[in-house]
Amino acid sequence: MLQIKSFTFNPFMENTFLLFDETKEAVILDPGCYEKAEKETLKNFISKEGLNIKYLINTHCHIDHVLGNAYIKRQYNVPLLMHKNEVVVLKSVSSYASNYGFPAYEETEPDKFIDENDQIEFGNMTLKIKFVPGHAPGHLIFYNLDSNICIAGDTLFQGSIGRTDLPGGDHLTLLNAIKTEMFTLPETMTIYPGHGPETNIGFEKINNPFVGERAKF
Repeated sequence: MLQIKSFTFNPFMENTFLLFDETKEAVILDPGCYEKAEKETLKNFISKEGLNIKYLINTHCHIDHVLGNAYIKRQYNVPLLMHKNEVVVLKSVSSYASNYGFPAYEETEPDKFIDENDQIEFGNMTLKIKFVPGHAPGHLIFYNLDSNICIAGDTLFQGSIGRTDLPGGDHLTLLNAIKTEMFTLPETMTIYPGHGPETNIGFEKINNPFVGERAKF
């Protein structure tokens, strides 16, 4: 059975996700931990549960989602997986990290590129992938049909969508990707976004003011 543990880290209130099952194999998605206390919180939970971290995954590479990349790679000796279109986004972080109050940010390099034709396997679990650009050029989401969950990054939020005014963003591209990719998922599927509380596909298809049936154009 898939279990999800979420942590809210850094001043952007970013959601970091740890997924694991009964085998104790696990993956970490979007580690936003920057301060020592945040890293210790994540490390202590992993130790307490006896988890074996298999992969580090970025849905996309904006600063708030990658602050803990170097720490996770070093601490658990795991590969970093991401879409190839996010390389330029990741490399740019070091140029502005200090301006955002993160002078100790450490650069990292991806170890493997993944896309929507791949699957992430750990323990008895399989995460399927959809390509949902618009907030970021290489944004991926990860879902498991049996557990009815989706790790959505900064694509679809409760009552909102990801911002598209950052470099590589495009509003119409994101709207289209949500409608054609995310809205094909089961309506009961729980969405775990990169910020804020969970929601579900069915609710957003009706109520989301940007992409739902009640959206005003």
